[in-house]
Amino acid sequence: MSRFKRRQFLQFATSALTTLGLSQLDIKNQSLRYAQAVASSSPRKLALLVGINNYQNVDNLKGAITDTYLQRELLMHRFGFNPQDILVVSDESEIKPTRQGILQAFEEHLIQQAKPGDIVVYHFSGHGSQVFDQESGLEDKLNSTFVPSDRTTSLVDNQKQVSDITGKTLFLLMSRIQTENLTVVLDSCYSGGGKRGNLTIRSIEGGKGYISSDIEREYQQKLLSDLGISPQELEQRRKQGIAKGVVIASARKNQVASEAYLDNFVTGAFTYLMTQYLWQENSNTPVENVITNISRSINSTFTSNQIPEIEAKNNSNNETKSTYFISRPVPTAEAVITQVRGNNVNLWLGGIAPQALAAFNQNPVFELVDNQGVKRGRIQLQSRKGLTGEGKILELQKPELLKPGALLQEGVRVIPSDYKLRIGLDDSLGKDIAIARNEIAKIERVQPVALQTAEVHYIFGRLTEVQQTELRNKQATYIPPLHSFGLYTEGIDLIPGSFGSAKETINDALTRLKPKFRSLLAARIIKLTLNANSSRLNVLASLNILRPKELDIIVVAQTFTSRSVSKVDQNSFTPANNTNINYQNGIPQIPLKTQIQFEVKNQENSDLYITVLVINPEGKIDAIFPNIWSSAEDATLVKAGETLAIPKAQDNWVLGVIEPLGFTEILVVASKSPLRKSLQSLQTIAQTQGRGDVPVSIGDNPTNIIDLLLEDIDSSTLPENRSRNNSNPSEITSREKALLSDARQLAAMSITYQAVK
Repeated sequence: MSRFKRRQFLQFATSALTTLGLSQLDIKNQSLRYAQAVASSSPRKLALLVGINNYQNVDNLKGAITDTYLQRELLMHRFGFNPQDILVVSDESEIKPTRQGILQAFEEHLIQQAKPGDIVVYHFSGHGSQVFDQESGLEDKLNSTFVPSDRTTSLVDNQKQVSDITGKTLFLLMSRIQTENLTVVLDSCYSGGGKRGNLTIRSIEGGKGYISSDIEREYQQKLLSDLGISPQELEQRRKQGIAKGVVIASARKNQVASEAYLDNFVTGAFTYLMTQYLWQENSNTPVENVITNISRSINSTFTSNQIPEIEAKNNSNNETKSTYFISRPVPTAEAVITQVRGNNVNLWLGGIAPQALAAFNQNPVFELVDNQGVKRGRIQLQSRKGLTGEGKILELQKPELLKPGALLQEGVRVIPSDYKLRIGLDDSLGKDIAIARNEIAKIERVQPVALQTAEVHYIFGRLTEVQQTELRNKQATYIPPLHSFGLYTEGIDLIPGSFGSAKETINDALTRLKPKFRSLLAARIIKLTLNANSSRLNVLASLNILRPKELDIIVVAQTFTSRSVSKVDQNSFTPANNTNINYQNGIPQIPLKTQIQFEVKNQENSDLYITVLVINPEGKIDAIFPNIWSSAEDATLVKAGETLAIPKAQDNWVLGVIEPLGFTEILVVASKSPLRKSLQSLQTIAQTQGRGDVPVSIGDNPTNIIDLLLEDIDSSTLPENRSRNNSNPSEITSREKALLSDARQLAAMSITYQAVK
């Protein structure tokens, strides 16, 4: 095999780069700058990133190449990789992700260069599949595969012979790498396939009717010879676990690896959430805990049918080590400067949560921080395309910090006042899809969207026979009538309480769902403020189970502001073993009728004003704090150093887990300024409902309350971030149509639990 030219990793085509807002010149200049800026380090850090969108005779993907850029920027700016040691192999690089291209890159970039003690990362995003392997030591005799762009298929003895790269080959390749500090990330699967709602599944057909090609088996023999082991010894080693390091898979066996539409780009759901999390993670959390935390995000953001997992080399304890075997001494960040142009800068925005991207369009402000995370300037984002943006310098205390690689933390996000709920239209609507499009477009702040074209929040459709069968197989407690109208998540999980009767007309269904749309919109809007990773306030919240007979309280879930809470507090929570609580995707499953309590600890040196909302599985929103409606604004006050318990021991009401079954989300908003407008409105609702000092439902038009809460949040923004003295007329217009959320004045966090029988 010929040696790769060192310039090849810089060669890219344009389509995916354009989607993300990058250009070939940006990539090349950025790489050259960082090659000079990153000092030679020991150990060396090597990465091979493979992304395949375009396939021969197989359905194409759209987000695999995006994944390689997400990883590349993360590895460079957060983990200190020299860009010359990161090799990208994709449809848009000179080295194509063919079978030969991938294997040659693995051998020459990783195996031939890595030395003992070095750090190695291999990432694959693309289709997966399975082949039958008679020699496999596994019970089902199936071997997972990774599909190259030039996959070939031929018929041999009534079986399809394919040129996929098998898991067995990957095991052998990993065995040949000389370092133990190896991380393999696999964002593909072999279950499902095709489309699922607005998600695309990264797998193609395989199974016992498929076998490996002759060229694959010959290559395995070569690797066995290089290692000096027999096929029998190989199978014994594989039974013991992975070859080296850790392997992170985006989904469990028989689950899906999905890619999703975000804000004008497509990405692997797992890869985006993993890289975004690692921009924010600051406590060298064990990688096994990192994957658990990402599981929660996948469940709440995309689908419940994708649970990532990690496997470490047997008896290595690698699962307890930091991700990529690297500690993170540099500060956490939402963005990084990639180029300086006078008073303007180019940015990469890989640290922003997917649900919050809409709050980073209308001139948000970032803080330039030094290596200790201390604010040294302010930069306003003026435009964004995908995950790249252009900004201007508002303030600069230390000019020497203004350079490529400088990290930016959120200062102020901007909540659009015209934010809309995006409803995808499922093909199950058939001829009614045109009616649905027209009627939904008439609903205030609700927008119909064609599936597989752009981001959607929920999907409107009919219950099909396939979905009904899936629900039966899952032993669902409620199965809607066949062909009834209702709502789904973008991954086709049912929204409880959204389905009607089988005889309902589409117009009647949409009329019935209007209050549901308002509740779901209100929930989406308030979630735009969630900033647990970026808030500078010091707040910790926990969900507890009360056991009156045992006279004890058990913490089952916890969230905190990671930039302010101490590392001791961040690592102090572990789920209790002496309860009947199970965890799925890192989310506690709490049985009905269980008595619970929510606590918020104000660890600031000043008082905070708190509001706590509960969003049930149907999208209904209740305010559980404040709950003393006869008081003035101090009803929301929690003094410095104090802990708020909801409910308190002396309250005349209890908080219990009730139906509907499903995921309930608890949102806590903590502000340095009073939340006057929303409190007054809640007091009015309590009086109207004739409620005493107990929680209240926020009514049939919850967007009104949420808008008032956002106005309260906006009013707390620091003057320096509110000033429009330096803004041009277009910026003034943009800002006047939006509300500000200041990370130094506000903390907004959430905890999710699942109600089960």
